[in-house]
Amino acid sequence: MTWVDIVFFFYTFVALYMLSLFMFIYFPNRKKLFDYPKGKAEPVSVIVPCYNEAETIGNVIKSLLELNYPKEMIEIIVVDDRSKDNSAEVVRRYAKKYKNVRLIVNERNSGGAAEPTNIGIKAAKYDYIAIADADSTPDKDALIRMIGFLQVDEKVGGVTCAVLARKPEKFMQKLQEIEYYIIGFNRKLLDLVDAIYVTPGPFALYKKKILFEIGLFDTKNMTQDIEIVWRMRANGYTVRMCLPAKVYSNTPSRISDWWRQRIRWNIGGAQCIVKYKKLLFKKGMLGAFIIPFFSLSLFIGLFGLGLFIYLLLRRIAISYLSTKYSIYASTAVVRLQDLSFTPSVLNFFGITLFFLGLGFTFLVLNTFSERRVRRGLINILFYSTIYLTLYPVIMVSALYKLARRKYSW
Repeated sequence: MTWVDIVFFFYTFVALYMLSLFMFIYFPNRKKLFDYPKGKAEPVSVIVPCYNEAETIGNVIKSLLELNYPKEMIEIIVVDDRSKDNSAEVVRRYAKKYKNVRLIVNERNSGGAAEPTNIGIKAAKYDYIAIADADSTPDKDALIRMIGFLQVDEKVGGVTCAVLARKPEKFMQKLQEIEYYIIGFNRKLLDLVDAIYVTPGPFALYKKKILFEIGLFDTKNMTQDIEIVWRMRANGYTVRMCLPAKVYSNTPSRISDWWRQRIRWNIGGAQCIVKYKKLLFKKGMLGAFIIPFFSLSLFIGLFGLGLFIYLLLRRIAISYLSTKYSIYASTAVVRLQDLSFTPSVLNFFGITLFFLGLGFTFLVLNTFSERRVRRGLINILFYSTIYLTLYPVIMVSALYKLARRKYSW
């Protein structure tokens, strides 16, 4: 067995292990994926960090005002991070019309979401804090479905929900729609083993006293919504996931925008690993499962990319040398037996892994029954092949930027 075989088997083992883990969690719990504790309405401050979102911030405020929640128990605080467009003017119009809408303009442009979020938290009146993106709209029942998780357990510091793509029209957005469904499904499975590692920005709910206790959001991290959860867990708190609570977020329609977004996500994830590496195998589920699982999920694609590049270069080198010396020796460059394909264990595992992943994708999409089987087969196949193969390339680019410290929000 060569080292190439060993690397391939390791890669396959990890991929099959993760898939098997999700299946072992899913089957005994499949009937309670959409369960949630019934909570009672309590006052909530909704913080919306905003930068150059004039086209969407009005719809976001409107969706928050239309939540199935007592209006007198919600205050909406939009923190404008010195937008260059008329975002602040749009918010002012709503603030004049609704007493529970407030606008705070940051003294400077911070270049990220963490600082305006922290400003909003400090200004909040209520004990529960919801964080919403300025381009995302929650379902009307999202907040009332999520709050029960914070009420039944004092150690629960935050609650996340299913982040889904809003009105995907272009091909790139339809691929992200599939991805978002899979991410939401997997996140719920992780919740069932107490392994949630992120509360995504589009809509999340927290206890204010815990946020103040652990020090609010990290302004230096590119994915402050991951870092805050790891810090909660490092301090003895946990986070839950409410799958029936949904928020619909805008997705990049251009590859360039999508690329920049994913670079930021990967840089932030790597920052979290570096920051909390000393807690590996410590602090309960954070060190025992979340850090190893997150690290493998983030970097496993690099094994496949490295192996593919090596095999490709080796094949090119061998073909070049074979052709060169065949010409010198006046022998046939290509022989009939060279065109045969010999089955191997590596091929078998590779094909098996692909079809298992494809089956998992269909399972996930059919779990969200309200939009069942709307995605085309071509989209699913393209997602499972071309789209996913870009992940390790993004990771390489992110690590390069992180090493050179040339990155920004």
